[in-house]
Amino acid sequence: MEKQIAIILGSDSDLETMSPAAKILEEFGINYEITISSAHRSPEKTSELVKNYYENGVKVIIAGAGLAAHLAGTIAAHFPLPVIGVPFKRGALNGIDSLFSTVQMPPGIPVATVGIDGAKNAGLLAVQILATSDKNLEKKLLEYKKKMAQDVNAKAEKIEKIGWEKYLDERNLKS
Repeated sequence: MEKQIAIILGSDSDLETMSPAAKILEEFGINYEITISSAHRSPEKTSELVKNYYENGVKVIIAGAGLAAHLAGTIAAHFPLPVIGVPFKRGALNGIDSLFSTVQMPPGIPVATVGIDGAKNAGLLAVQILATSDKNLEKKLLEYKKKMAQDVNAKAEKIEKIGWEKYLDERNLKS
C-alpha cells in the first residue's frame, strides 16, 4: 500500500513532540512515512524527498521544526499538495519564532499551520484532508468526534455529581 502521508522532521530532537501525529495516523489506519530532513542543513535532500513523495502518491505532508522553522515553507514551495506545519517550542522564544516562521508565508506558498507543538492536530487535519475523498475515513472521523463528545459529557456529569474539589482530587490521584 502506498504512503498517503509523509511526516518530515527538521531534527531527531523533534521526534517525541511529533509522535502524537504518527499515533493519530496509526489510529485511523493511514499508511505514512516519517523521516528527518533539514531545510537549512540538507536542502537538496529535502527537495528530493518532496519530489519523490509527490511522484509516489503522497497526498499530504506534515512538517515540523523549531527555531527558524523554514521546513514547512520550503516543502510547500516544492510540493503542490497540502502541507501542514507544526511549529515546535524551542529556544528563547518558546516557539513563537517557529510559529511565525511557519505561518507567515508569502502569497502563493500556503502552509496550513497548527499551534505550537500541535502534532496531534496536524495528524487529525491530515486525516480530515484525506477524508474529503474517502467515505470510510470520514465515518471513522465522525466516530472519533462522537467519542470525544461522549468523554466530555461523562466528565461534566461526574463533576456535577461529586463536585469540583473531589473531582480534582480523584483526577490528581490518577496522574
